[in-house]
Amino acid sequence: MNTLLTVDMITRETARVLVNNLAFAKGCNREYDDQFAKDGAKIGYTCNVRMPDRAVVHKGQALVLDNAQESKVPVALDTQAHTDFQFSASDLLLSIDDFSKRFIQPRAAALATTIDVDGLALYKDVFNYVGAPGTVPTALLTYLTAGVRLDEQACPQDMLRSMVVTSWMQANIVDQLKGLFHAGPELAEQYRKGRMGRAAGFEWDMDQNCPTHTTGALGGAPQINAANQSGASIITDTWTSAAATRLLKGDVVQFAGCYAVNPQSRVSTGTLANWVVTADTASDGSGNMTIPISPSMVVSGPFQNCSGSPADNALVTAYGHASTYTSKVSPVGLAYHRDAFTLAMADLPLPKGVDMAGRVQSKELGVSFTLVRQFDISTYNYPCRVDGLYGWKTLRAEMACRVQA
Repeated sequence: MNTLLTVDMITRETARVLVNNLAFAKGCNREYDDQFAKDGAKIGYTCNVRMPDRAVVHKGQALVLDNAQESKVPVALDTQAHTDFQFSASDLLLSIDDFSKRFIQPRAAALATTIDVDGLALYKDVFNYVGAPGTVPTALLTYLTAGVRLDEQACPQDMLRSMVVTSWMQANIVDQLKGLFHAGPELAEQYRKGRMGRAAGFEWDMDQNCPTHTTGALGGAPQINAANQSGASIITDTWTSAAATRLLKGDVVQFAGCYAVNPQSRVSTGTLANWVVTADTASDGSGNMTIPISPSMVVSGPFQNCSGSPADNALVTAYGHASTYTSKVSPVGLAYHRDAFTLAMADLPLPKGVDMAGRVQSKELGVSFTLVRQFDISTYNYPCRVDGLYGWKTLRAEMACRVQA
């Protein structure tokens, strides 16, 4: 005899299935904020995620006190996503497995897709970059180089690095590695499921939601206009005069002579620093352009992120451009550490006076969802909805690297 399913059983199963269907978000920092557990949160509320401190080491016997740099980053809970369906009282007599297959799995998968799509849009915050637009990587070296980029940014070498790639990226790399030595379980995973599993320092996943990026069409021979610049915008010149948009949000630029540094030692990595363009930008009638960049260029102190300011007339290049006046559209995979991005969720309010209402809240899974069912007298049905309130935030862009294809 089957036991009548309860709202708690249904919500727990929904959370389990949803988390298992996440690809990108599965490898990210997921924060559940319980400050709204009693009354519930609404769209527009914020929760705070703590950023780790970064210290400066001094030499000699003299005491040098630095101000504590620990801070919290507000994450806006700006998205309420839901999936709607209906089930009858007789459906509650099903086993939880049957109920899950019929009702929960397809809807939890749809919610997971929506959450992943929103999170992957954060790729435009990421300035580390490997691969070439228009060319699907086939060599393992491309992905290993992504790991090198994370190493250069002092990203921990732990078991918390993930790699999400497109279906074509996965097919190519699995095919290339099929004849190489590989640990037994991972090799079996590649053979049976066509996926990488754990390899090259990453936990791999294929995500059909990987975004595509369109690069700007450049023009001219851009240079730095004035030495000793820093901050969130860089003045340049010698672009094509009064051209249409030349740099698009998410493009990556480099400045000759401006090298990345290890964020712990502040020693140059010997690799030109990358800066992501934060807004579409065009040149003026004289060929001048002020490029908005992220992160802000910091040339000294505990948050120094480059070897120094670029010199006057230093060349400006946009990564991924084969030539000027050419715009390319290419898929983007991501190599990232768990702490590069955060998905924050909070409790929505539970309505009263309905047929069924429940909430699953899990700090362990970092998720919170509500399920509400009510009788509709006009149709004699029981419409139901599952809702989640969440927000995405880039915490440490340096702990992620794009893989272009």
